[in-house]
Amino acid sequence: MEQMMVQFGYLILLLLAGLTFTVIYDTYIIPKHRRIMLAIIGLCFALIIQNYLEDWLSSGEARILARTMTSMLGYILRPMVIVMFLHIVEPKWRHRPAWALIGVNTALYLTPLFSSIVFKITEDNHYMGGPLRYTCLMISCTLMVYLFWLTVHVYGRTSVKEIVIPVLIILIVAVSIYLDGTVGGNRQPVTFLTVGMVIGCVLYYIWLHMQFVREHEEDLKARQRIQIMMSQIRPHFLYNSLSAIQVLCHSDPEKAAEVTNQFSLYLRENLDFMEQPGLIPFWKELDHTKTYVKIEETRFPNIRVEYGINDAAFSVPPLSLQPMVENAIRHGVRIRQEGIVQVLTQRKEDMHEIIVRDNGTGFDPEGIWEKKSDHIGLRNVKERIESMCGGTLTIDSRIGEGTTITIRIPVRDDDIQETGSERRA
Repeated sequence: MEQMMVQFGYLILLLLAGLTFTVIYDTYIIPKHRRIMLAIIGLCFALIIQNYLEDWLSSGEARILARTMTSMLGYILRPMVIVMFLHIVEPKWRHRPAWALIGVNTALYLTPLFSSIVFKITEDNHYMGGPLRYTCLMISCTLMVYLFWLTVHVYGRTSVKEIVIPVLIILIVAVSIYLDGTVGGNRQPVTFLTVGMVIGCVLYYIWLHMQFVREHEEDLKARQRIQIMMSQIRPHFLYNSLSAIQVLCHSDPEKAAEVTNQFSLYLRENLDFMEQPGLIPFWKELDHTKTYVKIEETRFPNIRVEYGINDAAFSVPPLSLQPMVENAIRHGVRIRQEGIVQVLTQRKEDMHEIIVRDNGTGFDPEGIWEKKSDHIGLRNVKERIESMCGGTLTIDSRIGEGTTITIRIPVRDDDIQETGSERRA
């Protein structure tokens, strides 16, 4: 058994060394998880060295102080590894109760320097446990239960598959503790618990890697979906804008030249927005919408767009407000004797609200979200609001009365505090 454990310890050291290089060069792992993994690996290295040193000190002449300090180190480090696993499962939490237990454990296992309350090394170089000798075991078991609960809490709601590897790690560590207790009388250069923690470290890395690869693939699919939606919007915008200029070229050439300049600005902004991979300030989207409105108001003198901007300190997906206003004008109010479109923004508690209301012809909203529907712009905006902002888009439309489109975007900590529209005011 002793010889086998010695050889197994060497194998574990090689495994940790290989894992170290793998974690360092893994591009999928975010820096915070990489630091935690490297900290766990460092603790495991320290535990293996501590195991070998304690085994050597226990077999030779009595070096009471050296063996006492080595044993203290082992008891202090073991529960620390479990707490680091907590930070892998839920890195956003500080886990203060767990670290408080670590503090208690550390304080108790510093006492062998002047007390035998947890253990002491006798004059004949034998280990003798004190009345609190099981403190480290009880604290470790408590942390293991907490680790199990946290794993189920964080990942159990999404999929059972997500928690298979973490639960397996917990079982391995629990079995390792049991084996150390049942074969503790034999010499073990490397304890079963140390081996179990190293195996758990490797499995947690595999689990992390699987998590990040999946998240990367989902993010890539989301980006591709957004690019497809943007490509669907592009010909829709260009066709409608050029049609407006075409009509003016016949009825009012001078006005057509003026509108052409406006369209040039609109086109530049439109193409710039299509290159934006993320969110843009709302005031940019609002300015772009106003450029579009000027073109349409020239063509249709019977329409009027009113603005009531009471909240602009947030971001939106590119080309989100403009398609809503375009839809209201072209499919709602342009046939009215006096068509009115209102663009309103306000903040309600933890939501930014954008309201586009018109007095147009209205329509039946049933079936609007189906792919065969002609409302491509509405569907694209809705999907991008949901996927990029976590927001919602709802429609209230009544035939003959008009339509109200409401976009709600959650308030975020990084919302813009000063907007372009406010600077222009």
